[in-house]
Amino acid sequence: MKVNMNPISNSARQCSENRIKSTRRRVSRDIGIEVASICSRYFLKSPHLHYGYWTDDLEVDISNLRIAQEDYAQLIISHIPDGVRRILDVGCGSGQIAKTLVDIDYEVDCVSPNHYLSEQARELLGQASHIYECYYEELQTEKRYDLILFNESFQYIKLEEAIKKTVGFLNQGGYALICDIFKKDTPGKSPLPGGHPLRRFYDIVSEHPLETVTDLDITKETAPTLDIMNDMLNEVIKPTADLARQLLDNRYPVMSKIVKFMYRKKINNINKKYFSGLKTSENFNKFKSYRLVLYKKARVTNAWQLDFTNAHPGTAGSKSQEKNSAGTT
Repeated sequence: MKVNMNPISNSARQCSENRIKSTRRRVSRDIGIEVASICSRYFLKSPHLHYGYWTDDLEVDISNLRIAQEDYAQLIISHIPDGVRRILDVGCGSGQIAKTLVDIDYEVDCVSPNHYLSEQARELLGQASHIYECYYEELQTEKRYDLILFNESFQYIKLEEAIKKTVGFLNQGGYALICDIFKKDTPGKSPLPGGHPLRRFYDIVSEHPLETVTDLDITKETAPTLDIMNDMLNEVIKPTADLARQLLDNRYPVMSKIVKFMYRKKINNINKKYFSGLKTSENFNKFKSYRLVLYKKARVTNAWQLDFTNAHPGTAGSKSQEKNSAGTT
């Protein structure tokens, strides 16, 4: 019987493997976002990357996608409370909503971990906004905000850390506005990825000084976007990919066989993920809950705020800042 004499080494190796997997997921996600941005801008003539908001009087058609996306943006803006001036847009994409907010006299900073989108946002916003090119988990700033906005970015951030950092970065009485996908407690395996479990989200929020102002279910109004996406995947992208595969088979038969054998698992996963025909509004309504939620920061104790600042060096009031300040006097 072989006995493992070095459990610490195994643990370190497992941590390293998890970091590599996490990095790969982030890189894949960033590439996917860039591809989506390019396709949306040049083929759909829309600068937006988010879902559309489909009202009863708007026909569900790809030609109306930009209108639905602009209605979605206006829905978010309409829920910004009176008195808000300074906003942090987390996961700002190409900066479209941030630009709209700046144009109506809000002060807006942005968080964008994707360099390609950050450059687009800088070009659009100019000197009007500061863009933190980092992941939200890595953000360090002394600034505090009246409202922190998550527009389909919340699902990509670790839940507990997202809530804790948000409370820490808010002014007293500030707001967190989250518009995103969540997972329902529905039996069966969802063919649609993404979203924190809704029940767990509510549980984590309840552990922090946040009061519910608005909790709006907009699943029905956003779900038709999936039907448009599903049609594009199966009526445009898949036939194009099949034609490319046929050309490769014809021109380079040996290479084609080698590539398909070496990457057969990844090819099968791609087919299941994107071309199964299951990315539909019906499944979206079944497995997901798309919500617009607005929370207000309640009065917090000094102990809670100290815990946040000590956990995130570089924020206002942290011990590291106090030490640096003392050394410069």
